[in-house]
Amino acid sequence: MTDLKFDEKGLVTAIVTDSGTGELLMVAHMNAEAYAKTLETREAHFWSRSRQELWHKGATSGNTMLVKEVLVDCDKDAVWLKVEPAGPACHTGARSCFFTRVG
Repeated sequence: MTDLKFDEKGLVTAIVTDSGTGELLMVAHMNAEAYAKTLETREAHFWSRSRQELWHKGATSGNTMLVKEVLVDCDKDAVWLKVEPAGPACHTGARSCFFTRVG
């Protein structure tokens, strides 16, 4: 496992894209446990800042994300997950969390 630089809250930013299309699906956060579980299971796990708990993406909705590739940025403070989504990424039901155009 790559030594990540977690922030003062013990988190790194996780950027998630579709491995097939390259589409940006979501941005979330990972703590050390979420990162380790993601590498171990090859399914996306995150840290929910609002619920203050580990979050297995799709555990309740079925919209899991099979992790095809994990990259860490040059500063080791952000993670890029390339995934094969089993459904919408957004809790609203949208394919991507980025669907609101402002400019």
